[in-house]
Amino acid sequence: MTRRCTVAESDLQQVRQRYAAERQRRVRYDRNALADLSGSDLSGYLEDPYTEVTPRAALAEEVDVVVMGGGFGGLLCGAKLRDAGVADLRIVDQAGDFGGVWYWNRYPGAQCDVESCVYLPLLEELGAMPSEKYAHQPEIFAHARALGRHYDLYRSALFHTAVTSADWDPEQARWQVRTDRGDQLRARYLVVAVGNIDKVKLPAVPGITDFAGQSFHTSRWDFGYTGGDGTGGLTGLQDKRVGIVGTGATALQCVPHLGEWAQELYVFQRTPSTVAERNNHALDGAWLAAQQPGWQRQRVQNFTAALAGQTDVDLVCDGWTTIAAELRARPAGAADETDPAAVAELADFAVMEKIRGRIDQVVTDPAKAASLKPYYRYNCKRPGFHDAYLATFNRPSVHLVDVADTGIERVVADGLVAGGKTYRLDLLIWATGFEGSPEVGRRTGADLRGVGGVSLADKWRDGLRTLHGLTTSGFPNLFVLPGPQAQGAVTANFMHILEENADHLAYIVRAATEAGARGFQVSQAAEDAWVATILEKARYNEEFQAACTPGRFNNEGRPDQKSRLNAAYGGGPMAFFGLLEQWRQAGDLPGLELLS
Repeated sequence: MTRRCTVAESDLQQVRQRYAAERQRRVRYDRNALADLSGSDLSGYLEDPYTEVTPRAALAEEVDVVVMGGGFGGLLCGAKLRDAGVADLRIVDQAGDFGGVWYWNRYPGAQCDVESCVYLPLLEELGAMPSEKYAHQPEIFAHARALGRHYDLYRSALFHTAVTSADWDPEQARWQVRTDRGDQLRARYLVVAVGNIDKVKLPAVPGITDFAGQSFHTSRWDFGYTGGDGTGGLTGLQDKRVGIVGTGATALQCVPHLGEWAQELYVFQRTPSTVAERNNHALDGAWLAAQQPGWQRQRVQNFTAALAGQTDVDLVCDGWTTIAAELRARPAGAADETDPAAVAELADFAVMEKIRGRIDQVVTDPAKAASLKPYYRYNCKRPGFHDAYLATFNRPSVHLVDVADTGIERVVADGLVAGGKTYRLDLLIWATGFEGSPEVGRRTGADLRGVGGVSLADKWRDGLRTLHGLTTSGFPNLFVLPGPQAQGAVTANFMHILEENADHLAYIVRAATEAGARGFQVSQAAEDAWVATILEKARYNEEFQAACTPGRFNNEGRPDQKSRLNAAYGGGPMAFFGLLEQWRQAGDLPGLELLS
């Protein structure tokens, strides 16, 4: 195919070279090396600063269902199982209350980046309405607790408790579940709903235990030291030199508050985020009250479909859906005969140029502006949205430290060393996020053993093998809510994925109960067929990922080292959810064998 060279394509060649050069700067050191937080020297990073542990006696009991995880995944499973008639269940979580990541993430400015009306689940069922387009953490946490009360889940909860192992007993058709507090629970069904943004991640930086000042991960914020609360007011930092490592979604939200209050703030950045406008605002209560029954499900589905380009109607009209439409548009500079991949690249270039141009408009220091500009394709990293982050760098007390070439070289007693320079700090904050591993053993911290004592971690060592990403052969009565790239759906609104999976597993439990069965097992043929479907339909985009800046999405710049089995369903999220609905409508649980 002959292509006419346009001005846009000429610019594109230059930016390709810049993207490649910026990527190369960031693959020179190993970001996959993580600190072991289970050791005594670092275990303090995992302590709960929000709720005291309540002593209790160990339990020995039989229940219908044990749910591992009390975040929104566990809450939705509990709610749907209650609706399916399951009265006897236990929800086990290491936190001191429901909420999952929204229990832990209480840092100043924490809020959702997907519209509250589609992100907060079961609003209609609770008769609840969000107060603003992007709710802040206290409101999200309160909604989680409201779900726990509404569905009578608190009486079923075991907080500050972790499942350590679970073994399938074929004679009793039950899971033998043990916890770190001595509990022994015998459960008909086991649900793993631990999420994929719950396991604290710290890089294995040399000397990480040597810092003599105050330090914490953003998910364990120490307001006793900083002063203030989730809304800001960090008066304890007025005479402090503060360093924060990381510039992802968490930093976008808390850096403005740190910059306002700290005497000096040093932001250590490996890779800048894309920062588009958020435009948060209060929601119109009258508009919400006027919505017809079923409005939230319609809005949730529309948001997912709009992101996937499967509808011309956009009910949400936010940064996510607007930019998604721009990425699908044909740029003015694209020749008519340009191939689709080239058109997509030109559209991406236009979007990223607009994002980079916004930085020049907001940030007054040319050097800071240059360092804040992201040079990679838009979907290489999770997009960011904020209205105050960029302007924070106009403060003379806020310093941007570019560590793209070297990373953090080491931690010393009084600060960090980067680029051969020591930055002396009173407070060190790790905004390094959570692990997104598909490895179920690493996500859960538990050893799950199915038929014949086979470990689930061993079965999935070379890649996932499931039916619909939720069940797997050799592990009867087990549901594992999919993590990242886990043979299910993928979309920006992870809450939509959780609810669809909770609906599906509750249906299976109800159907097996109504049939008088002791449960189910996945046939090997059904699993093999689904794995074949994943391999056939998956959109690997390995060339795209290999060109991306290193990050969680592309295995730190090494996509070729990821298993091709750990992919999402390639037909798109709405098609996947429709496939689950058709499976349920079949009425005979195809691919599952009932246990008599």
